Amino acid sequence: MAQKSAHKWVETDVPDQSGRTFVVTGANSGLGAEAAKALGRAGATVVLACRTVEKAKPIADEIGERAEVRRLDLADLSSVREFAENTPTVDVLINNAGVMALPLKRTADGFEMQFGTNHLGHFALTGLLLDRITDRVVTMSSFMHQVPGLKLSDLNYEKRRYSRWGAYGQSKLSNLLFAYELDRRLRAAGSPVLSLAAHPGYSSTELMGRTESVQDAFMSLGRVFAQSAYMGSLPELYAATAPGLQSGGYFGPDGFQELSGHPKKVGSNKASRDEAKARELWTRSVELTGVTYPI
Repeated sequence: MAQKSAHKWVETDVPDQSGRTFVVTGANSGLGAEAAKALGRAGATVVLACRTVEKAKPIADEIGERAEVRRLDLADLSSVREFAENTPTVDVLINNAGVMALPLKRTADGFEMQFGTNHLGHFALTGLLLDRITDRVVTMSSFMHQVPGLKLSDLNYEKRRYSRWGAYGQSKLSNLLFAYELDRRLRAAGSPVLSLAAHPGYSSTELMGRTESVQDAFMSLGRVFAQSAYMGSLPELYAATAPGLQSGGYFGPDGFQELSGHPKKVGSNKASRDEAKARELWTRSVELTGVTYPI
């Protein structure tokens, strides 16, 4: 007698989220928009935290009256602080927004744009909101965290030659180091808040075709082979809503090489598990952002 295949987690597995509030960064398009809409369908109140408010309004209109659009520019710490100051209690923070493989640019505070947006902006936001988060923090990384690039002595590419993919890899490894270190600190403090991480596999989003180089043509072609943004959003949706998850977990697609598929718990490389580097990155992040954590 043939065995039943294992259940593949899908959106209908999301428990009722009525009465719960989620903040989703970068919810105006791609993964964030899909996650926000799914949360709205599950009954949640969703704050769409986006740099360009106008782009998020159609997503909010689709969700309905439980959606709120608020401006948040992760590349500007003054915007991060203003957003946090005006945010009440939140059940779940999803650190979803990101930029990918840009030419060398700087944030409003002088940080390399990818590291400043993908890691430092979310590090500051999480720290400023942490005493008002009741359930969990979900931080988006990528299988590109395996690309060499992290250099703690030159996080903002002030000395070394700039590499757009190296900088992206550094930011995504930093996301994982941060998520794991936050988990350790929350556990040490006896906090019930969970720190989880996720990655979308190879998904078709607006990040493709934004490198401002000849690579855009190849990345646009890659959309043909990529899974949909909806499928790519499922790992973060799973991490944000599934009951019984253990803090410190990392979730991605269950398909070949984690490029596509349904959510499952996945592993990450040795560098992401380096606790000494995680502590040093945390210290440097506090120095750069001026944000200290209440744990």
